[in-house]
Amino acid sequence: MAPTRDVRGPRVGSRVAVPDCDERLPRRAKETVELAFIVAIQHLAPLPRAVLVLRDVLGCSAKETARLLETTVASVNSALQRARGGLRESLPEDREAWQHAAGATATERELLARYIECSERVDVEGLAALLHEDVRFSMPPTPGVWTGRSTVVRGWIDGGFGSDAFGSMRCVLTRANGQPAVAAYVRTPGEAAYEPLAIDVLRVQDGFVTEIVTFGRAVFEHFDLPGMLNAADGTR
Repeated sequence: MAPTRDVRGPRVGSRVAVPDCDERLPRRAKETVELAFIVAIQHLAPLPRAVLVLRDVLGCSAKETARLLETTVASVNSALQRARGGLRESLPEDREAWQHAAGATATERELLARYIECSERVDVEGLAALLHEDVRFSMPPTPGVWTGRSTVVRGWIDGGFGSDAFGSMRCVLTRANGQPAVAAYVRTPGEAAYEPLAIDVLRVQDGFVTEIVTFGRAVFEHFDLPGMLNAADGTR
């Protein structure tokens, strides 16, 4: 749930949102995507992380990666070496011991349904009840991380969430980076359709949302999501 409508898309050099791969992808490609976004994002520094994604997941050349990141080919090659070394340290020696992310449990599905319901009602108190007291919130490429339930909720309110000018919301459940995600659409006063607003990538632990990473409307085109929702489509 984004605190403001002025949400920009992610830069390659920070954090990125990528839809979960489907069964048409070969097993190795699926493992690479999971590895990149479950392990690399958690353990690698920003440049090696970005280079790993561009080179090993998206298949960009070293020259193309250097251009996208505004650096040199030598720097890209060095960063990729560091990234791969970091992955070797993070993964178990026995590859079969590495478990793929499991599907959502019944408790998680219930929490996600409540998250969507509260978002669509623009229910700040209801959303707050779903957050862990030490929840972390970030909005790449905007720098900084908001930590703590009260701090995060206050940031949403200060950003206009719940105000008359904000409008109404509709949400669609999806997945990104191996985690549940909620695609939010907003209809501002006077508009007929719900336009893409942001995608919240959620980390759920012990029955609470412990982290929210919000990506701007620019990432919608990479997901199998509607370009907009009209009033009838958005009615639940």
